[in-house]
Amino acid sequence: HVGGDAIVGLPHVEVLKRFQADSQTEAVVLFGEIGTSQEETAAALIESGGFTKPLIAYVGGKAAKSGTRFSHAGAIIEGGRGTHESKVARLRQVGAHVADSFGDIPRITSEVLATTKRTFIPAPEKPKTSKGEDDLHWTTAITQIKPNEIRLRGQRIDELMGQITFSQAIYLVITGKLPTEQVGRILDAIFVASIDHGASPPSALAARTSASTGAPINAAVAVGLLSINKHHGGAVEDCMRMIQAVLAIAQEGVSLDDAAEQLAANYRSQKKRLPGFGHRIHTNDPRTARLLDMAKSSGSAGHAIAVLGTLHGAMARQMTDKPALPINVDGAMAAVLLDIGIPPELGNAFFMMARVPGLVAHVYEEMTRERPMRHIHPTDHDYSGPEG
Repeated sequence: HVGGDAIVGLPHVEVLKRFQADSQTEAVVLFGEIGTSQEETAAALIESGGFTKPLIAYVGGKAAKSGTRFSHAGAIIEGGRGTHESKVARLRQVGAHVADSFGDIPRITSEVLATTKRTFIPAPEKPKTSKGEDDLHWTTAITQIKPNEIRLRGQRIDELMGQITFSQAIYLVITGKLPTEQVGRILDAIFVASIDHGASPPSALAARTSASTGAPINAAVAVGLLSINKHHGGAVEDCMRMIQAVLAIAQEGVSLDDAAEQLAANYRSQKKRLPGFGHRIHTNDPRTARLLDMAKSSGSAGHAIAVLGTLHGAMARQMTDKPALPINVDGAMAAVLLDIGIPPELGNAFFMMARVPGLVAHVYEEMTRERPMRHIHPTDHDYSGPEG
């Protein structure tokens, strides 16, 4: 089925196109809501022949009055646009099966499927190999190993050595594409920016505590990595998805400024902090400006960095009772990573890769400078290294 919320996913029309191309899909159930024009756009797709499968639809907000806000997205019904009546009428006009109540959906779906010629295509058989059908053979597209030859994503490792940076190699192994030198320098900056943030972060404390028990360096570093979660180091992916949500809203004909205002208001109404903004120590994170400036000067800045700035402005306008939160390094990383082609699912992984050397340093210092099984205070410590 297609949900009613475009903020966390693709617009309805894009999802319908995917179901149209899916041979296993016999019918689609669409849950709509008042405000915006997604249901009307879906109807236009049906009318043009772009979606030909049965569509069962239910549009919420039947009792809502014109001009009232509805749903967490803050949609507004005004001027006869985006109303329950207009959406239902338009969907029925193009042949959709519109349910009058939520409870009618199972009955209508059953009736539609009963009159639809169902042609489920069985899953393709697994190719037979010389070892038989139960063989565990599988493939990988990452690294090819032959006698005296190693190829990373098709590139000879020995030829890459000395020609590309470690950051470029990371991009290559993850995406399968060899990045430009400019992208390599941006990744270098990302990894340097997040290599360490002192002994107070949970990952450093966890790694040091593990090392204090006598754990080997690999185990102690792993403990630190496992401490990187939602509230520590996990904001990069969330910020990337938030930026994508603004872009998705803007694709519906809304200006970028209005899309950012809408999403910021949504977060604020739910008393949720926007990921990528604010820092417990820095009111003006020096890493943020440097990273964004590097991206812009190298030509790597794109829509994501523009959205990040627009979101910051929207948040500043809405936070009239206190100073706006600054863009933090996680937010800068999120925007830059999106603009250089990294998917959100890998956003936090880039923070983890950056932090590993710092964790190694903390573990090694704990092993060589401190006594075993000590009580490690999270904040009562001083810096004893060289001064800048």
